[in-house]
Amino acid sequence: MTAVRIRELRESDYPGLIRRVDDWWGRPIFHMLPRLFLRHFHATSLAAVGGSGETVGFLVGIVSPSEPGEAHTHFIAVSPEHRRSGLGRALYERFFALAGERDCRTVTAVVSPVNTRSQRFHLSVGFRPVPLDEEASSGDAATELPVWKDWDGPGEDRIRFSYAL
Repeated sequence: MTAVRIRELRESDYPGLIRRVDDWWGRPIFHMLPRLFLRHFHATSLAAVGGSGETVGFLVGIVSPSEPGEAHTHFIAVSPEHRRSGLGRALYERFFALAGERDCRTVTAVVSPVNTRSQRFHLSVGFRPVPLDEEASSGDAATELPVWKDWDGPGEDRIRFSYAL
């Protein structure tokens, strides 16, 4: 594997990312990555670029303008060829540093209950599941993690994660 450098994500990266993201995830997910995220949150979003100049991973991160001290990762993806190389962890570590520099104390993420690979990854990085409250439903027996029913709309259940900086 060639050396990878991490830089700020740019709006100009969008066409290349949107062409590949479904293949990287193994299912249709492109609709979760509108261009506006790269346009408005590039200062806290990251691209991992391989030696050939091709983007091999990225993280879209947001420092919340409404929840003081909180940042959120909207999207993280690593090309299949670079998985298990530590690149995903490196992207998160860089984002944690960026969030900390902006006085954040917590980073959040949400994952689909069917995406067990991402669940395992987030737990391995140090994220912890957010416990259910009275309004949410019970845990999913398949994941043994708390599933927040309809978190992203009807039928769009999510597992919420939190990382303390």
